[in-house]
Amino acid sequence: MSPHGFISEGFVLARRNFHEADRLLDIYSKDKGKIRLIAKGIRRLGSRKRGHLEIFSKIKFQAVTGKGLGIINEVETIDDFGLIRGSIKKVSLAYYFMEVLDKAVHEGEANIEIYGFLSNLMEKLKTAKRLKELRLEFVTGLLRILGYWPRDKKLSFPDEKLEEVLERQIYSKRVGKRVLE
Repeated sequence: MSPHGFISEGFVLARRNFHEADRLLDIYSKDKGKIRLIAKGIRRLGSRKRGHLEIFSKIKFQAVTGKGLGIINEVETIDDFGLIRGSIKKVSLAYYFMEVLDKAVHEGEANIEIYGFLSNLMEKLKTAKRLKELRLEFVTGLLRILGYWPRDKKLSFPDEKLEEVLERQIYSKRVGKRVLE
């Protein structure tokens, strides 16, 4: 199987150190949904990609996929959400969005509606004052888009439904709830 290259944009959901100088990245891309890619040499001090691949950054990237893990070749930042990074409460909520999305969707299932929804909420978060309401909007909207709750029916306890769907607890929720309440 020959490698195939593609260009897309997406949000960095999570990252983990891999080998000596590499990182594994979970990215929610516009075209391919959630994908796992490796960023070779990113942990070296001289890496040009290093600053672009922060969690919840919106990026444009070029990658190559083959039999194993895909590899990011080029990356540039579309939006680093600097207005969000200036507030601990907003950073906490942005991490929450990324963690929930990372756990709620499966690799390779593209959904342009989820991508648009996440883009819209991250833009709202830049200027939001009522963060608790934005968090509940995210949970409710995501459950509806994924088909776990009817769009025309009110969801009384979104956090409980989310944990039921994910079958696990969200770690950043504790921080997010404590900060947001």
